[in-house]
Amino acid sequence: MLHRYSKDKNGKLVQLAVVYEKKEHGICRESIDSDALRVVEHLRGCGFESYIVGGAVRDLLVEKIPKDFDIVTSATPSKIKRLFKNSRIIGKRFRLVHVFFGEKIFEVSTFRSVIAGSVGNDFGTIDEDVQRRDFSLNALYYDPIKEQVVDFVGGVQDVQKKIIRPVIPLERIFEEDPVRLLRAVKFSATLNFKMPHALKSKIRKSGHLLSTISPSRLTEELMKIINGSHSYEIVSAMMEYDIFMYLQPIACSMMAGSRQFERDYMAHLKGMDDFTREHKDSRFGKKLSFMLFDFVSSLTDWNRESKDQTSASELYTKTWTQCRNFVLPMNPPRAELEFAIKEVLFKLGINIKVEKRVANQ
Repeated sequence: MLHRYSKDKNGKLVQLAVVYEKKEHGICRESIDSDALRVVEHLRGCGFESYIVGGAVRDLLVEKIPKDFDIVTSATPSKIKRLFKNSRIIGKRFRLVHVFFGEKIFEVSTFRSVIAGSVGNDFGTIDEDVQRRDFSLNALYYDPIKEQVVDFVGGVQDVQKKIIRPVIPLERIFEEDPVRLLRAVKFSATLNFKMPHALKSKIRKSGHLLSTISPSRLTEELMKIINGSHSYEIVSAMMEYDIFMYLQPIACSMMAGSRQFERDYMAHLKGMDDFTREHKDSRFGKKLSFMLFDFVSSLTDWNRESKDQTSASELYTKTWTQCRNFVLPMNPPRAELEFAIKEVLFKLGINIKVEKRVANQ
């Protein structure tokens, strides 16, 4: 185990980070996506600092296969863009770079400063960047060249102890970005990590902040839940903390009014998870149909409606409008919502043509 030091304003040496060697962290370099390695190596070769960061490092430590490999560097977005022809700068306020390798996309961000708190867009150093990361389990930097994990905040020990601990002070973490509420509960539910009492209490008191989040960001978070395979656990936990109402208010209202609807809705979430595990490449609309089924079932007497197929088109139009309202504030792609509704109607005996876009559905 190594240590990084710096000097404080009085010239005294202070420890900045613990550096874990391969024999201590156990991550195999071969587990890193080869194209992600190419990005890091190219940045290093051009004289910039560069690391695999965040969720990928966490997943590797708990022996999970990462879905994404995010990269952080000292290079600015414009310099990254010049270094990689297969890239583009995205974002207006928070600029970063997407580097493309075929269908794979690697998000490359520049170290950020804490001069404007944890949500500013000023560039900084790695020891500033870490203070902007939400929780210690997401604040780890992996150097695939030296095969070292650089830990400024005790994240490795927290992962080993299965604890979710905020890096940003509790009085600021959710006020600066309320989406962190959802992330904390999601990590706890999917990783089976514990949250300290103070963090749990803060989440319960801060749910109202989610009402200020844009529909696009809430859509992104809910789509991640649906596309994963732990929606049942996540939604159950979010309902316990009274924050799922900000993602699916109508569903929550219906569950509050009917125990039977709640049981059916949650059972279909389990079914969606099982389906996702078995059909990882299925389209989003197929998964969304599980969330819509109980709502659509409650709209009318489908046995009676199925006997009059001449009204199928009109039924679809009415159902689409009601389902669109049901999923708000989520705004899924229209084609996927249409697919989901037609899929549900077909199961209820209403024959609406469903376009097949992928083989594994």
